[in-house]
Amino acid sequence: MLLRLPTSLSEARRCLAEGAVPVGGATLVWAQWQRDGFPEQAMSLRRLPEATVVDGETLGAAVLLHQIDDRVPEVLRRAAASIGTGAVRRTATVGGNIVGSTLRCLLPPALVLDARATVMDGDGTYEAELAEVVAKRPLMLGIRWRRPLVSAYHKAPGDVGGPPPLVVATAVHAEQDGGRQLFTAVRDGDDVVSGSVPATADPGRVLDALEGTALGRLPGEKRDVVRREVTDILVRAGG
Repeated sequence: MLLRLPTSLSEARRCLAEGAVPVGGATLVWAQWQRDGFPEQAMSLRRLPEATVVDGETLGAAVLLHQIDDRVPEVLRRAAASIGTGAVRRTATVGGNIVGSTLRCLLPPALVLDARATVMDGDGTYEAELAEVVAKRPLMLGIRWRRPLVSAYHKAPGDVGGPPPLVVATAVHAEQDGGRQLFTAVRDGDDVVSGSVPATADPGRVLDALEGTALGRLPGEKRDVVRREVTDILVRAGG
């Protein structure tokens, strides 16, 4: 297998056109390749500047999970730190987790940050909704988000080999009209559901409004966890 390491977007597009298979840390495909055979060409984005950036509003797809630090919002940092073992986090990438993994541990944090993905095809780069990225699995270069006022992440305890543990991500954003908006996303099993409502000064009204979103269809005990996390983030935001 030839591993190609493009250093520019034009070179990456050429690799795609020539049949190179995008691969990050290969943590999700290595066993499959050993079983089914290796591709003739693979492509890693680890030398592509657009895919390796880490700052307060951008995270590249080729960034390793252990490289996610306090430059990014709390919700993303805590989510990355909770994924797998230290060995996994030193190998797995942001793009692999969001696009390649069925668990998508970083998807709820990205959703509450109101993030969009930068993706690439044979014609160039463009922005896409995260739902489109998860469904169509294009080559993702990174995600960009709005800076939140405050964010938080909760992951329930889970058993090794058991079902995916419940994840609740929350964030409060300032809006241009002077108001505030609460974003909440939950991973329940293999599904991710989210909702957004105004973050008013009355927590009870905020919680009631959330019941009218997709989050209101969660089982009762999981809704209780969501209500607790939302109440906590509203207190931190001063709402």
